[in-house]
Amino acid sequence: MRIGLAGLGRMGMNMVRRLIQSGHEVVAYNRTPAKVDEIAAEGAIASYSLAEVVSKLPAPRVVWLMLPAGDVTEEHIEELKPLLSPGDILVEGGNSRFSDDVRRAPELATLGVTYVDAGVSGGIWGLKVGYCTMVGGPKAAFEHIEPILKSLAPPEGYMHCGDTGSGHYVKMVHNAIEYGMMQAYAEGFALLDASRYSGGLDFAKLSHLWNQGSVVRSWLLELCEDMFAKDPRLDQLTAFVQDSGEGRWSVQEAVDNAVPAPVLTLSLMERFRSRNANDFGDRVLAGLRNEFGGHAVVRKEK
Repeated sequence: MRIGLAGLGRMGMNMVRRLIQSGHEVVAYNRTPAKVDEIAAEGAIASYSLAEVVSKLPAPRVVWLMLPAGDVTEEHIEELKPLLSPGDILVEGGNSRFSDDVRRAPELATLGVTYVDAGVSGGIWGLKVGYCTMVGGPKAAFEHIEPILKSLAPPEGYMHCGDTGSGHYVKMVHNAIEYGMMQAYAEGFALLDASRYSGGLDFAKLSHLWNQGSVVRSWLLELCEDMFAKDPRLDQLTAFVQDSGEGRWSVQEAVDNAVPAPVLTLSLMERFRSRNANDFGDRVLAGLRNEFGGHAVVRKEK
């Protein structure tokens, strides 16, 4: 099957590689020409504009966007609108908010273009182990692109989740769960690191141990093992944790639907906390303890 893929970032580039390895033809595009040249040397069909991507695809065309959520994705969709034809399928595979899908689908439908949202999980390991893919949109469009999904995913690793937006909604919740799991591992290892037994514990070996039949075994623990093997106490890292949007949207959905989600919410709040080296709220707490109880405070050196 021939498909166009725009966006050759950390995931997009390896997705193209995986599709080529499975025998598909991929018309690859990126705003940075050097990345197009790189993947063309590995068998992709080079394209240096979206118009060129469309011109190299047979009807009905399938164009897959693998771009950062927000303005960049919106710009590419707007550029594609006059280039695509009735019957074509546009797959949006970035980490977009599901409400953007609900807005975009009818806009493209007026042009006869079918919009499909695909939540893709796999990160930098997807080339080797495959990409778990959650798909929303018309069932007929899902079935049309199923050969692509089957090649990208590991066995049983893709699913039609329902109507437009469902793929990205499921991926949003997936990422929020990921936040919670990561936070639990982080707090557990922090407790071990602060304990009287810390000096005798090899965290890489402990991560490996917990993956041998333990109820907390997971791929994240495999990554912990690799991480601690390279840097036993993570001395090369700073305690600054970014978030990419899905955690915030999930918390907002929990509020809007009156669903209690304390773990997911607190894991997001902890990411915010990690960015404040000298948090004002903490200074308020310290100051109040000093005011009402005369408790000692640590003052800045002049």
